[in-house]
Amino acid sequence: MNKFLSRTLAVALLLFISARPVLSQGNTYVLLISYDAFRWDYSGRGITPNLDKIKAGGVSALSLRPTFPTKTFPNHISIITGMYPEHHGIVHNSFTNPVTDDHYRTSNKKAITNGKWYLGESFWETAEHHGIRTASYFWPGSELTDSARRPSFTMPFEQNKPYIDRIDAVINWLKMPYKDRPHFISLYINATDDVGHSYGPDSPEINSAICLEDSLTGILFGRLKEINMHDSINVIILSDHGMTAVSKDKAIFIEDIIGPNYKIEGEGPVMMIEPPADKLQDVYIKLKQKENHYKVYTRDNIPPHYFFNDNPFIYPVIIIADKGWLLTKNRTFFNDKEYLYLGEHGYDNNELDMHGIFLAAGPAFKSGYKTGSLWNIDIYPLLCKIFGIVPRQNIDGEIERIGFILK
Repeated sequence: MNKFLSRTLAVALLLFISARPVLSQGNTYVLLISYDAFRWDYSGRGITPNLDKIKAGGVSALSLRPTFPTKTFPNHISIITGMYPEHHGIVHNSFTNPVTDDHYRTSNKKAITNGKWYLGESFWETAEHHGIRTASYFWPGSELTDSARRPSFTMPFEQNKPYIDRIDAVINWLKMPYKDRPHFISLYINATDDVGHSYGPDSPEINSAICLEDSLTGILFGRLKEINMHDSINVIILSDHGMTAVSKDKAIFIEDIIGPNYKIEGEGPVMMIEPPADKLQDVYIKLKQKENHYKVYTRDNIPPHYFFNDNPFIYPVIIIADKGWLLTKNRTFFNDKEYLYLGEHGYDNNELDMHGIFLAAGPAFKSGYKTGSLWNIDIYPLLCKIFGIVPRQNIDGEIERIGFILK
């Protein structure tokens, strides 16, 4: 055999091996769990024995880097689409389409189930297109009214739905007849977010919430063992963002600087302002001159590492508070709302307090493997790799940044 032919065959063999799915689709199962606002270092407090077992036997990252803004809906959609918020469309928990004046708000059921806001393709859409049945329990974006864009099985969100009921539903899905059961399931648990906001990330109450979610992990793995799936399912546990301590004493009143009657979205860590075109420069200059405990940018000059300018839903002026500081419209608004949060998120995604966790275990993953920080936009291509399907080409995620954690 001549050298050219040998090289050709060798290259072809390498391409074949690299293109192969990690597991065959028929035997592949993935359970993706989000512990909302479970900060990167919560599992290092010595109170998470079940998560520690996953660390010892599977893959654990130093942290999971969120996208900006480090809010719940933008990041859950980034995780499941592999796209930055500027590209998947959910740029904040609350924003307005400047052309139609339609408003998106996470508390508005009609808005969050309307597919027009969601510009990216979620993994469950990709999987279903490839004949893989999927299910989701409360993952943001999974309740779209368009049946072609949601999982085969979904549950309408209930804030206070018992966590054990959510686990029961996952197990029941996996116990369905083989031809009917989902092979990809996403699950959302909100304990550490609710408690972190109310009591702060350094409180006894958050430690109790951490213990609760760790116990749920143990219960889940016990139930998987009962149905003989603990060795065949890949479980990924992550969080959308972290949490940091805040104080009502660290408030910045924006209308004291720019005056009233401007269109403002958001408060706390990040705020967007849409002044009239002839007032844009004036508003920016006023904020820039008083810049203290925050950074102000126009949509055109925001640093590129934020990936937060390529969308008309992003307002022309963006203010990002320093970690621990809070942005608000005015003193009356702030006091009337009785701002009681002791923990917040939404800050610069380079702040380590905003980072979440990433743990994984199962037949697709290396054993006892530790790595540095991973990026949450790379989860979508990772899921595609595990199932051996082709990801969308317009994503921001890269398998090269995360694929090394697979066997």
